Amino acid sequence: MSKTMPKSTQEEKYRWIKPILDKHITIKNLSMVCPFSERTIKYWLANYRKYGLIGLENKSTRPKTCPNETPIRIKERIIELRKETKLCAKKLNYKLAKENILVSDRLIAKIIKTEGLTRKYRIRKLKYKYVKIPLKPGELVEIDIKYVPDSINGLKYYQFLFIVK
Repeated sequence: MSKTMPKSTQEEKYRWIKPILDKHITIKNLSMVCPFSERTIKYWLANYRKYGLIGLENKSTRPKTCPNETPIRIKERIIELRKETKLCAKKLNYKLAKENILVSDRLIAKIIKTEGLTRKYRIRKLKYKYVKIPLKPGELVEIDIKYVPDSINGLKYYQFLFIVK
């Protein structure tokens, strides 16, 4: 008998519960050898007995509904008011409160944002203009002084440099 790897998780689960179905081993003894818990094995067995091999297929753990989801009627009313009046979330909340629809400002803002009804603000970049002031000759003067390191004939000498721009 050649041993092959299971082709799917469904087949692997069946290989684990097959000895229990054939009454070769108990659930308790299998849970000591099996990397899965006793509860998992019992769950697989129950699903196999009820639905057959299809019952061992992996199912999505994603929730089917959201209990806290806002009703569609309220969402549509918020979108409708926003399109009519172009008001912000806080002001829309006041209008909805008059219609006995109680929702938070944040929820209204979130709905407006997801529907793409927010205002597009344009940010202007500031452009600085650097104005170069034309100078007249003699307005800009650079002066450098150089000290001569050694004294000549006992006297100190300096060199003055003037640059007129």
